[in-house]
Amino acid sequence: MSIIIPPIKCQGIKSKLVPKILSLSSSISYKRWVEPFMGSGVVAFNLIPDNALLCDVNPYLIEFYNSIKNDVITPDSARCFLTEEGGHLLEEGAEYYYEVRRRFNEKHSPFDFLFLNRSCFNGIMRFNSKGEFNVPFCRKNNRFAPAYITKIVNQISSVSKIIHSKNFEFSCQDFRVTLSKTTFQDFIYCDPPYIDRYADYFSQWSEFEEEDLLNNLKKISGHFILSTWKENEFRQNKYIAKYSQCFNFFTQKHYYHVGGFVDNRHAMEEALFLNYDVDEKKEETQIFEQLCLSI
Repeated sequence: MSIIIPPIKCQGIKSKLVPKILSLSSSISYKRWVEPFMGSGVVAFNLIPDNALLCDVNPYLIEFYNSIKNDVITPDSARCFLTEEGGHLLEEGAEYYYEVRRRFNEKHSPFDFLFLNRSCFNGIMRFNSKGEFNVPFCRKNNRFAPAYITKIVNQISSVSKIIHSKNFEFSCQDFRVTLSKTTFQDFIYCDPPYIDRYADYFSQWSEFEEEDLLNNLKKISGHFILSTWKENEFRQNKYIAKYSQCFNFFTQKHYYHVGGFVDNRHAMEEALFLNYDVDEKKEETQIFEQLCLSI
């Protein structure tokens, strides 16, 4: 299965989990796909539902995708912008990166957001308590080489075609607001910040938010999948037990490319919780048959 990778990078992207989520959700009929924690959006952009509500508390992420939806950011405009700004970066290096970062924190241009996201250290999205983007430079003056710009432009083109051919809505709001507006006709995919592994993505995520999410999911009338971390070679997620008491779950090995050095990057076992029963082997067989027919 060829995975569509969105143009905005985000730690914890679920590209490796897309086939699993597709398999687990394939037997459920729904009218709208809902994500209270959009993040990278990789799941929705690969499942391609007819109707989707993608939400996040990060206003710059939502503004970026609304800019694509409103044809402010297009493949052509993105190529022109990155070519020009990449030229300045090549000549001036880190000094220019930090100039763009200051500019973004003052004016919040979605183009500058794209520039920072694709030239910051390790593709991390992080904001300080004032809501300012604060990730340092990746130290690559030639970051926006023509081939890399083309890669980004192709990613924008892919998601733009989906956004314009389907009914995709992007909204900046708290997960509680999003969940309160769902009905039994919605399918909800929750990918919250990882408790105890959280690094200032945009706003705080503490035990209070984790408990509140659990309590809200218990009230959901539609179907949902929740993904969170289960364990790695060093420790386990102590909150897993509370979810497993209430919902069915599956596990999947996952690998996150976050960390300054390769030796600091480790495999993670992901837990996927569902509020419905599913015959996993049957669903995986159906997905395999669907993919074969599409080849």
